[in-house]
Amino acid sequence: TQSTWGAYVPRNPAVTPSYYPQTPHAAIEFPYLFEAFDPDTLFFAFYYQPGSHQQFMAARELKRHSWRFHQKYLTWFQRHDEPTEITDEYEEGTYVYFDYESGWCRRKKSGFTFRYALLEDVSL
Repeated sequence: TQSTWGAYVPRNPAVTPSYYPQTPHAAIEFPYLFEAFDPDTLFFAFYYQPGSHQQFMAARELKRHSWRFHQKYLTWFQRHDEPTEITDEYEEGTYVYFDYESGWCRRKKSGFTFRYALLEDVSL
């Protein structure tokens, strides 16, 4: 399958019988597929498909659902409530973040200062 990211190259190639699919299904390239995924599936694609088209598509969909990637903590944050303080450099408040390291779950962080300089701000 050819995509904007180039030809598919498996990370761990293995010889399989010809009756198994030998290339990824073309549907994996379409944005509408990622629109149907729940957040846990999107987080899985983001963290376990680094540098791939699937990671890009998962990030785009997470951003569409108001998740923002924090470059220092390398995790996704979403506002839980409206911030208690907003300046040109940061906002402070209660956030939900995705804990991919120790629990593969969402956790709440109160009184968190989210500095805009640490926000991954690439337009997808």
